Amino acid sequence: MSLAATFAALHAVLGFLSLGIGPWRNWAVYLEPFEGIVLGPRIGFLAALLGSSIARMAGQSSDWMFGVVAEPLGVLSAALLARARWKPVLAIYGVMLSAYFIDPNGRALPLWSILDIMCVLFLIYPAARLSRNLFGQDMKRLSVSLALISFTVIVTDSLVRVFLLVPCNLYLLFFPNFGTLYTVFVQDAVLSYFEDLIAIVVSFLVGVPLLVSVLKLQKTTNHD
Repeated sequence: MSLAATFAALHAVLGFLSLGIGPWRNWAVYLEPFEGIVLGPRIGFLAALLGSSIARMAGQSSDWMFGVVAEPLGVLSAALLARARWKPVLAIYGVMLSAYFIDPNGRALPLWSILDIMCVLFLIYPAARLSRNLFGQDMKRLSVSLALISFTVIVTDSLVRVFLLVPCNLYLLFFPNFGTLYTVFVQDAVLSYFEDLIAIVVSFLVGVPLLVSVLKLQKTTNHD
């Protein structure tokens, strides 16, 4: 419970401090893989839901629904992949991606803008298969596994936001017409690729030592 409260508070702080800085997401998304891996599907989902909700309420964000939905689902996907449960993640992913291509507006947007989303469709199973390295002692394998899950999770978070924006037509709340959405979507697609890269870098530089420390603390607490 203490870990869950800590992650929820950290999620809220990161989300609140970065609101309005970027057009799409915020710093809390880089925490999602670790929330899911450490806390598990249920507690991780609830911690992210609480943290993202508090951040939006404190910041009075007008686009609150994107983070409040996407961030908990991102944490849930991380938790499932870390436990080699790839089928639910693939099912969720497949439904949202199919809805995007069924929607006429989704087909009208350039394919290159969601190449990372298309790529992750084929990485979900490998990420789940390599998840056993997350709880091992081999730092090299742990680094690769964590980087793969981090990339998969942040792109899944992005897909949820795209799903809400395009097939669910929430873009009508923020843009006067589809033409404006098209321009903003293309611009933000470039930024989303930078976010993907940042997530991988964070997983290597910060994620591995953080994950090792938290898992050791968790084992010690459970032992006591």
